[in-house]
Amino acid sequence: MITHPFSYQAPSTIEEAIATLGRSRDGKVLAGGHSLLPLMKLGLAQPDTLVDIRKIASLRDIRAEADGTIVVGTLATHRSIAEDRTIGAKLAALAEAAAAVGDPQVRSRGTIGGSLAHADPAADEPAPTLAFDAIIRAIGSKGKRDIPAREFFKAPFETALAPGEIAAEIRFPAQPGRTGSAYLKFRHPASRFAVVGVAAVVTAKADGTIERAAIGVTGAAEAPFRATAAERAITGTKGDAKAIAAAAAKAAEGMTTLSDLAASSEYRRHLVSVYAKRALERATQRARG
Repeated sequence: MITHPFSYQAPSTIEEAIATLGRSRDGKVLAGGHSLLPLMKLGLAQPDTLVDIRKIASLRDIRAEADGTIVVGTLATHRSIAEDRTIGAKLAALAEAAAAVGDPQVRSRGTIGGSLAHADPAADEPAPTLAFDAIIRAIGSKGKRDIPAREFFKAPFETALAPGEIAAEIRFPAQPGRTGSAYLKFRHPASRFAVVGVAAVVTAKADGTIERAAIGVTGAAEAPFRATAAERAITGTKGDAKAIAAAAAKAAEGMTTLSDLAASSEYRRHLVSVYAKRALERATQRARG
């Protein structure tokens, strides 16, 4: 039960939604509702206005632009992302992360935008969003603003979105040829959130040398992060088992890992290395065809 009073608004355009947020003292955006509504029931979030953006049809679009950029509207559900053929072919790690979210009911209603804006440290989709160097396009009263994924996630449940801004779409740049990606996670047995999840994106040269690697990690720290030490370690190698293992061992380097009832800090560091190794192996295999 939600015990505090609030105003409910359901605008049909993003301009109306932004205007409504601007008039509220503490307005919150409702997308799929799987994160915000439980917080409201617990009294941890008490917005004076709930702005339901689910009538804004354009925010559900998934499309490829002329330059190869894949644009995912923030109201695209996890299920629609997991089942989209273009995403499956070009952004496999994103499709796998979306398919790993919760259960069929959550995947059918929950949205990528809601997940990214909520910024739960254990959410799945931030990892590939980071690894693919995606851009989150926000719209507010001052117009559009593009936020690189590496600057978007600030802390638990905190992002770079300014008050009154709405995340409208996530823009995934075209990937070079001979690029493969993968997402794997160690999931919590009850919530199915990622205790640790790793997305790897690997581009290989014709001779098999790793030209570029990007690794996004979720669940391990207070905010998702790029495993830059591991990325540097694997780049320029032949991507053999020894090189992948050495790079994966550096995946948690420089990070303070979480410790809670699900896993200790030491165990999470171990999981980061294990899942970085598995994700790199699969992404490298896919890059080489």
